[in-house]
Parts: sequence; C-alpha cells; structure tokens
Amino acid sequence: MERVCFLLQVRADRLDEYKRRHREVWPEMLDALRAAGWRNYSLFLRDDGLLVGYVETEDFEAAQRAMAATEVNERWQAEMAEFFGERADESFQRLEQVFHLA
Repeated sequence: MERVCFLLQVRADRLDEYKRRHREVWPEMLDALRAAGWRNYSLFLRDDGLLVGYVETEDFEAAQRAMAATEVNERWQAEMAEFFGERADESFQRLEQVFHLA
C-alpha cells in the first residue's frame, strides 16, 4: 500500500467556497475515487490556502490514470480549476515519505 502526501495551493480569496464545495462532493465523484483505488483520502487546508492531501492506494499512478479516464473527473476538475488556476489533478507536488509508525 502506498501512502501519498501532496501539496497544492488554493487561491486565498476562494477558501470558503472551496471548503463548501468539499462538503458537497458529488456522489458519482466519490464512487469514481473508490473504484479507482483511492482509500483514506483526506484534504487539509491552512488559512493561507496551503492544501495538504493524503491518500492510500495500491499504485498511485494507476489510481490517477483510472480517475483521469472518468467523465466525472473531467467535470470535477473543470469546476475546481478556478480555485487553483490549473487542473489540480495534474499539479500535485508530491512529498517524500521519510517516516511511518505502523
């Protein structure tokens, strides 16, 4: 199982709306993430817009490809681009794991 942590930057003037949209994630988007192998997926947002994402998956690159192939991801990414100025799913700054306590 891969544990993946990544960073993105949400536009500071859009934080409240970004949080609101994530309280209302489309059911078909949640289903697509699960089907693509995304597990224990969490997003954390700092008040300056720093977004930290964490996900567990068997193969992160394969999970990304599986999501990219879905129609719902295309719609979601188009809606979310206004918060980042680009497609978030292609802009992850992945962090190196240096320690894990099992």
